[in-house]
Amino acid sequence: MFDSLNISASALSAQKLRMDVTSSNIANASTTRGKLVNGNWEPYRRKMVVMEPRERAFNQVLQGEIKKQTGSDTNLQGVRVTGIVDDKTPFKTIYDPTNPDADIEGYVKLPNVDLSKEMVDLLAASRAYEANVTAFNTGKSMMLKALDLGR
Repeated sequence: MFDSLNISASALSAQKLRMDVTSSNIANASTTRGKLVNGNWEPYRRKMVVMEPRERAFNQVLQGEIKKQTGSDTNLQGVRVTGIVDDKTPFKTIYDPTNPDADIEGYVKLPNVDLSKEMVDLLAASRAYEANVTAFNTGKSMMLKALDLGR
């Protein structure tokens, strides 16, 4: 009965993390000193959230197979975040010999953050979050109506 709420809750938590990571990417879009590597500063590297379907325990799989035989399907289990990974695309470079972070040739490495891509990701995560709030509220409303019928 609570599967739909659990699925929506897992998606809400994953999408919130996705919005947080995207916001961090936007905030660090011009950070040239993100990480010290071998004595040299490296620009901030864009982060991405990796999600996958939530794994089920053996008991849940067994109960699901039993329920399939009776006509109810419990394959849906939600989503989980497996990690936050660095985007390996190359850094952008600009010629600015006056910048204190410029190399010997006068080039400055900038983060691999594309603001338009980040805004699209933020909008998509926000819409997915809103959709899951609606699904959660609908499931809750249906449960309340079912309880009212039992009175």
